[in-house]
Amino acid sequence: MASVERVLWQRIIQEVVAHGGNIIRPWFTQLEPISLEHGLLEIQTPGKQEQEYCRTHAVGLFTGAAQNATGRLVGVCFLTPAESADANAPTPELKTVAPITEAGDIDRLLSADYTFDGFVTGPCNRLAHAACSAVSDSPGKTYNPLFLHGASGLGKTHLLQATCHKIILDNPDAKVQFLTCETFVNHFIDAVENGDMHQFRYRYRHVDVLVIDDIQFLADHEQSQEEFFHTFNTLYQSQKQIILSSDRGPRDTALEERLISRFNWGLVTRIDRPCYETRIAILRKKSRMRGVDLPEDVVCFIAGLIDSNTRELEGAIAKIAMLSQVTNREITVALAEDALGGESAQSRREITIDDILNIVTNRYSIRLADLQSKKRSRSIALPRQICMYLARNLTRHSFEEIGGYFGGRDHTTVMHANKTIESMRESDPQFQASLERISEDIQAGL
Repeated sequence: MASVERVLWQRIIQEVVAHGGNIIRPWFTQLEPISLEHGLLEIQTPGKQEQEYCRTHAVGLFTGAAQNATGRLVGVCFLTPAESADANAPTPELKTVAPITEAGDIDRLLSADYTFDGFVTGPCNRLAHAACSAVSDSPGKTYNPLFLHGASGLGKTHLLQATCHKIILDNPDAKVQFLTCETFVNHFIDAVENGDMHQFRYRYRHVDVLVIDDIQFLADHEQSQEEFFHTFNTLYQSQKQIILSSDRGPRDTALEERLISRFNWGLVTRIDRPCYETRIAILRKKSRMRGVDLPEDVVCFIAGLIDSNTRELEGAIAKIAMLSQVTNREITVALAEDALGGESAQSRREITIDDILNIVTNRYSIRLADLQSKKRSRSIALPRQICMYLARNLTRHSFEEIGGYFGGRDHTTVMHANKTIESMRESDPQFQASLERISEDIQAGL
């Protein structure tokens, strides 16, 4: 079989880095080209789980990259080490359907990286982390059900899996079922079609811990909601732990009212975007875990450039590591700029407190002098608290620095403002929408 030239593989990886976006994962640095023969590029993945991810999400990315790099029509397939070692193994299909997972396969579903030790806490996720830790110590007794919500890539799945890891570590005999909502729906549909509802119900109602990711996807499946409602009741009445995640709060999931009310029986907690300091900590920990030596100036550069979520920060580490590896270049800010050149230029703009003040004062028709004064009327106090909250989440400034900017206030005042605005966000969807519009205008430089 014809081996892949190093220069060609470098060009392919550069194309992947340039166009991969959120598809890129840190373990992409472990992908190895096996052969390029008869128009088929074979790539070795670290293991079966990575192979399934690549077949599901990355075929198009690597196919396009290979075709751009070679100027020819090229197909791509992904092999495990065992498959690539066997010269007589049949060529796998480009896409496969993952097998239905049985309850005993929980270890195969959980990522070894998604533990509490690998999770970085900050103001954006501290309550969610504490709740998951408490649940893992006494499942079924504390915060049942536990409902985590927040935008994609903020660490919900990490916390769910970390909780499963801890429960299994403390009690190896515990029956833990972790799955996505899509898998639950598919299993239900299969059970209905095969007339096997008894086995389906036994599978999900005789567990100690049921963890379902992205529960909002039940919204379009009335029969699945009905079945989950009875499953929920059975487990709750048996004091079995239920943990759910969603990209929105219970009231915004468009699920049946009786399910929403049950989700609120326990603890509902939100995960927000990481602030600058938390992004720095995430980059340091994730790069150490991946064995990537990121200089401090590169860490600061990435944290200032990407402010969206943990997944994109991990993707940035992977892009930089891949580019450094294939081009044999030292990791510097210049290389990071090359690797992340496709990132939005808007994100590169450094947001200042003045940017925040300009938008907020115009939105609420108040003067800057009023915000920095000692006045406490609601018409002034609320915009001031909004400014403090946005300054904490959109800039690099500490609580002390923000307080000093607003008339020399103490850092505890800023902390109180953050808690107040966060509470209003969670209880008032209209206020949350207004706050998000203000934040978008600030980031857009309007």
